[in-house]
Parts: sequence; C-alpha cells; structure tokens
Amino acid sequence: MTAPFFIYVHGFNSSPQSMKAQLFLHYMQQSGCEDQVAIPGLSHWPREAMHQLQALIEQHWHRPVILLGSSLGGYYSTWLTEHYPHVRTVLINPAVRPHELLPAYLGENQNLYSGEVYQLTEGHLLQLLQLRCEQIADPSRYLLLTQTGDETLDYREAVAMFADSPQFIQPGGSHGFAQFDQLIPAILAFAQGYIELPPATPINVSRSQEPH
Repeated sequence: MTAPFFIYVHGFNSSPQSMKAQLFLHYMQQSGCEDQVAIPGLSHWPREAMHQLQALIEQHWHRPVILLGSSLGGYYSTWLTEHYPHVRTVLINPAVRPHELLPAYLGENQNLYSGEVYQLTEGHLLQLLQLRCEQIADPSRYLLLTQTGDETLDYREAVAMFADSPQFIQPGGSHGFAQFDQLIPAILAFAQGYIELPPATPINVSRSQEPH
C-alpha cells in the first residue's frame, strides 16, 4: 500500500505552529516519516486557503491523502473530501457552520501566531457559505474526534452531521483538544484503513483559548 500523505489544516487565526500541528509533526519526525506531512500556513481568505489546499492535494494524486482538519480546518476538509476521491479526513473539534459563528469577529483580527492584522469582512463569510456541504456522500471517509468541553463550538453539531462516521466523543476537554497526542495512533490507524480508538476517558482541563 502506498504511504499516505498527511495535510494538517489549521483553524481560524491559527498557523502551522499550533499545538496539535506541532505534536503531530514531532510524532512523525520521531518515526522518520516527516516527509509524509505538510502543514501549510493558510490565508485568512477562505477561497485562497482552499486554493492552497487544492494545490497540495493535486500534487499527490498518486497516493492516499489524509487531512487533519481542526476547527475551521475541519470545515475546509469536509468540502475537500467531498470533491477529491483519494482524500479522507480526521475531523478534530470541527466547525460545522462557521459562517454563523464568525460574524461575532467581523472587523479587525490578528493572527495569534504570525501577528498578521487583517479585516474580517462579509466577503469572508460569503466565501465560507459557498463551501457548505449539506450532505456527506460516504461517511466512512471521515473520523470524528471531539471533546464535549469545547468552549468555542457546540460539539453536538459535528456529532449530528457525521452521525454515520466513526466517532470518538470524549467527555470534558477543550476546543484545543486536550491530550491530542494520545489520539495520534488512532489517526495513523485510520490512514491505514481501520478504526482503533482508545477509551473515551473523561478529562478535566483548564479551558484554553489556544487557536487551531
């Protein structure tokens, strides 16, 4: 079997330096597989971010591509999975309707890693709405990882949308997905075509505002 290629898709106001992105990259480096990972820094414009991701995916037509979509990155990854047959996705506390959540952020924003300052506009929200997937063609192409303690998103929205997909629903936790490193073996198993999830042991952590 051809080795899969992993693309970490970060969320709103995040970057390749986010905690989960770096945990995954370090794990793959320790395994000697860092050449199987890409973590692009995405534009704040949804259309441009999708062009960046499509270009990466299309460079790897010859092998399976696994997206790790966190928060807004999960929303992007859903559209991409529905449009590319060689792509499957691990959703990590994914946003389901970001165009309804992000109006609260209209105006000046700053990326918490790069320091980039930009204006979030109605144009951004329109571009997000254009990426909305109303139905999932093949639920088996998704693995949902979510924590009920997500302080930013209602985890139940993702549970409902991906009801027919394999799911790991962990009581407690946070939007940043506490103890993410413990799920990396399950992500690699999914990439190989099987489901091997640990027990969803409840966890209690301080609620983090770390972006994704």
